[in-house]
Amino acid sequence: MIYLDNAATSFHKPDCVARAVVEAMQQAGNSGRGSSGEAMEASRIIFDTRCKIAQLFDVEGPECVAFTANATEALNTALFGILHPEREKVHAICTEMDHNSVLRPLYALEKRGMDLTILPADGKGRISVDDLEVAIRPETKAIVCTHASNLTGNCNDIRSIGAIARKHGILFIVDAAQTAGVFPISMKKDQIDILCFSGHKGLMGPQGIGAICVRPGVLVEPLKVGGSGILTFQKEHPSDMPESLEAGTLNSHGIAGLRASLEWIQETGIHTIRKREQMLMWRFCDQVKKIPGVTVYGDFSQEDRSPVVSLNLEGEGSAEVGMILGEDYGISVRSGGHCAPLMHKALGTEKTGAVRFSFSYFNTEEEIDAAAAALGELAAGIED
Repeated sequence: MIYLDNAATSFHKPDCVARAVVEAMQQAGNSGRGSSGEAMEASRIIFDTRCKIAQLFDVEGPECVAFTANATEALNTALFGILHPEREKVHAICTEMDHNSVLRPLYALEKRGMDLTILPADGKGRISVDDLEVAIRPETKAIVCTHASNLTGNCNDIRSIGAIARKHGILFIVDAAQTAGVFPISMKKDQIDILCFSGHKGLMGPQGIGAICVRPGVLVEPLKVGGSGILTFQKEHPSDMPESLEAGTLNSHGIAGLRASLEWIQETGIHTIRKREQMLMWRFCDQVKKIPGVTVYGDFSQEDRSPVVSLNLEGEGSAEVGMILGEDYGISVRSGGHCAPLMHKALGTEKTGAVRFSFSYFNTEEEIDAAAAALGELAAGIED
């Protein structure tokens, strides 16, 4: 099998990740619930992972890192936790590049009375930072955007967007699901107020674990309340980070796996990981662009881009291409809408979807060449 669906979830993980999960299942109890050795071991794992995340993303401190189940939960926590149209006149800005994990919570808030501006993307899936500044109003509370499109791989200049948001006193929320672990991100230098990501993609951790990182001074009301292990006799949920956003038992086994992957990333180096993944992407892109009938989407004049290539074969549906690649060639890709409806409309692919190839540090050049050759055979068969 050739696995090229890493934008959905990384499949080939560092060996240390599975070992760490198993060890945690054998040794860790419930963090914050008692003082047994097992409970303390879970607490150590969780705190150490907070520290590693804070270091990787230049977060103010480990107390600013709260764990979630995934990027979707982190984004829901952020958006419903700071945008309250039932209390005040509020406006938010997002983009056509965004994933449904951003769009659907915003649509729900729009139904409650929030004003929403969605910045348009051009035919190559790019937005204009100039459009962003024009869209800002006195009641604009937040700018939220993806760091990189999960469909095209185009990256947004989050440092420039962060500077605009800070200049206008607007909260800046970044969806880093596609870039965490692959691109350098600094909450301080990029002037990010809330950073959301999952652990199972570029961070190469297990599924079921993600995080929300919140700048000190930014109040995010909790999405859920309940057990916290502290302040048991208080009617209100704890208000201090990170407990304020972590009701219930944490996934300490998943967090242990994430800690192991973070250690592996630190040892390997983000620059090394990104350059290899981008090399594989360019190797694939250069081959498939030469195949008659292939249309590749996105802005490939942008060299520093997420390692994703989405395409279509003329005369063939994306679902059909994905199925043939899987069944006949043993190549795993993603076809369809990719939870990015507005991006498909901008590209003109809302009816066809697209076939997405996404690459990992653990893929090989031979796998990339085999995938390109398979696509060439498919195209030749269609022409015949």
